[in-house]
Amino acid sequence: MNQLKKIIKFFGNLPTWLLLIVFLAGLSLTVYSLRSNNNHMIELRNAVYEADKANSGINEALNNLRDYVYTHMNTNLSSGGNAIKPPIQLKYTYERLQATEQQRVDSVNSNVYTDAQSYCQATNPEGFSGRTRVPCVQEYVSTHGVQPNKIPAELYQFDFISPTWSPDLAGWSMVVTGVLFLGLLVSFSVDRIVRARIKSQQI
Repeated sequence: MNQLKKIIKFFGNLPTWLLLIVFLAGLSLTVYSLRSNNNHMIELRNAVYEADKANSGINEALNNLRDYVYTHMNTNLSSGGNAIKPPIQLKYTYERLQATEQQRVDSVNSNVYTDAQSYCQATNPEGFSGRTRVPCVQEYVSTHGVQPNKIPAELYQFDFISPTWSPDLAGWSMVVTGVLFLGLLVSFSVDRIVRARIKSQQI
């Protein structure tokens, strides 16, 4: 309680105009640092997109982005109702994996079709122009062919959430600005009380 009285007395003795100037300076620093945090997050996010497109350094870029977002406020990746969710999607990596899987399937099925022709020719050598072998080939391909394995898209989608407050320039400047705002209120209140007393004494 005594500490609170000392704090109130301290701010009450400071000129209101001085506190206002310092408060505005602190507010400007807070806004600047919050914006700086967000801008750096955007740079790291773009680095992830570039790494994904180039297929090089993806994990490093993704880890840098994740570590930064987890330790700095105002770096949430999604904003607004129309934002892409999850906000980080390794589009090119996913497309490359799908293409590789499709190539594997095409290669296997191509060999299966060749095997089917050989098998059906051997089991039905009397077929005219291969016409009677068509059902045989179709059945062989349907039973021995393969389908693409499903690649879970969620393994290549990420959503990193920033903390409400972080111990960086933005966080501490926000704390100081909040204290200065309270001090400004105290100083303003003390000024009003003093002026009211002076006015009542003059009456």
